[in-house]
Amino acid sequence: MHGFSLFVGAAAFAAAGALLIPLDAASGGEISPKSSSAPKVVRLDPHPFTHRVDGEWTRQGRPVDAPKVTVKIPAPVDIMAYPVSVADYLACVAEAVCAAPGGPADRSDLPVTGVSYQDATAYAGWLSRKTGATWRLPTDAEWAHGAGSRFADDALGVAEDSNNPAVRWLALYDAETARSRGRDRTVKPLGAVNVNELGVYDIGGPVWEWTSTCLQRVETDAGGAVTARNEICGIYIVEGQHRAALTFFVRDPKSGGCSVGTPPDNIGFRLVREIRPGVIDRLMKWLSS
Repeated sequence: MHGFSLFVGAAAFAAAGALLIPLDAASGGEISPKSSSAPKVVRLDPHPFTHRVDGEWTRQGRPVDAPKVTVKIPAPVDIMAYPVSVADYLACVAEAVCAAPGGPADRSDLPVTGVSYQDATAYAGWLSRKTGATWRLPTDAEWAHGAGSRFADDALGVAEDSNNPAVRWLALYDAETARSRGRDRTVKPLGAVNVNELGVYDIGGPVWEWTSTCLQRVETDAGGAVTARNEICGIYIVEGQHRAALTFFVRDPKSGGCSVGTPPDNIGFRLVREIRPGVIDRLMKWLSS
């Protein structure tokens, strides 16, 4: 009876507090006293989806397409509906936390560009301190989940039993030529490129985006089983019209630093916010312990 009374009293107290203190519903009911204007986000709940995994894959020493597998993000996150804007990034610059961007900075409604992996993580730390939430770069799988139907599967489709390396080289040349043909490289205002079925904007436009996923090189045997995997942190996957891999300090992809293939036109980023348990969730966990 005593435990029941404790439960009812504590739950009533928490419910009363919820009426008095505004909660941020998008962060799972977490109190956010530091922020009154958090970025617009889209909730990504874990559910299986088919995904072309990242990395450079070889089979018995020959380059092959990465496998397409079923994946699921490990926990729900909120992904920014838009890339980080010039205006938002310059607020971090003004406080001497972030370095000035290398891309255009005279229009506040543009996505920020000319930023390195280091710049993006510095901004994530600054925003986390400002809002009291945990913001970070998305993983490759989280970014792909948020991209939805606009995720670019850049597999070449060359038969894996082909013993002629020229077949793959020609397929790669054709793919890179097609990517470059008539490509619009102009950075456009936020929301002007597209919106997907989830309500996430500007996926696969002229701005590629950093992820927190390190480049991996994977070797497989004749049956496709992994025999060796080497993760190279310091080189990170960037997502856009196609995948690329950039070293952490690169701000202008066209100047170099791309591991393979056609370099991105511009590089920016968007963040994800980790979901924290709400007040009632924490109370229930405490009572059940």
